[in-house]
Amino acid sequence: MPALNESGSVADVIAQVNASMPGIDILVVDDGSVDQTAQLAREAGARVARLSVNLGVGGALRTGFRYAVARGYDVVVQVDADGQHDPEELKALLSGLEEADIVIGSRFAGKGSYKASGPRKYAMVALSLVFSRLAKTKLTDVTSGFKAMGPRAIRMFAEYYPAEYLGDTVESLVMAIRGKLKIAEVPVVMGERVAGTPSHSPVKSAVYLGRAGLALLLALIRRRPATDSSDSA
Repeated sequence: MPALNESGSVADVIAQVNASMPGIDILVVDDGSVDQTAQLAREAGARVARLSVNLGVGGALRTGFRYAVARGYDVVVQVDADGQHDPEELKALLSGLEEADIVIGSRFAGKGSYKASGPRKYAMVALSLVFSRLAKTKLTDVTSGFKAMGPRAIRMFAEYYPAEYLGDTVESLVMAIRGKLKIAEVPVVMGERVAGTPSHSPVKSAVYLGRAGLALLLALIRRRPATDSSDSA
């Protein structure tokens, strides 16, 4: 659970996750917060990894994947700390791992009423078309941060996980496809954040389409050291 200044929601999200999946281990990666995010997360029963500086979502997630590998976890679920992701959907994500290495919770696959607008909508549609072709399966929400990942994906992302803008969605999926990981999607309900400040301001939304396209182009042309993501690693 990557978190930056989410003191208004993190405790409630942890409580909801615990209610939906009793006994699950929760790690909150506090990405350089200046509020009480870390303290409230601990009080709510989560383990907390505090980053001394803000690394962005990608850097926070990389910390989480390395934590998972070090402790032998073979399943990781990414949940936002702002309340947008419904913990009741966790079981649907996890069930998808029976057939896939990465399962994306999609806002646009026929469940719920979440809608995007403006440049973000066009970017999401364009990216979904490109990734559906690359992954050879229909994907409708490739920028979703609500994901479940199995052992092959965990090992790959612990070794390298992109921290650049949109790297946690666009480049990480390109990596997964190149590594021959199977990607699937399940419909989920998502809402608006319940507290805090949205990560995308109106100005950022206005340039989202161009930056998303650039991020995809760079991800496609960038070469990474070969990694062994096989089950025998």
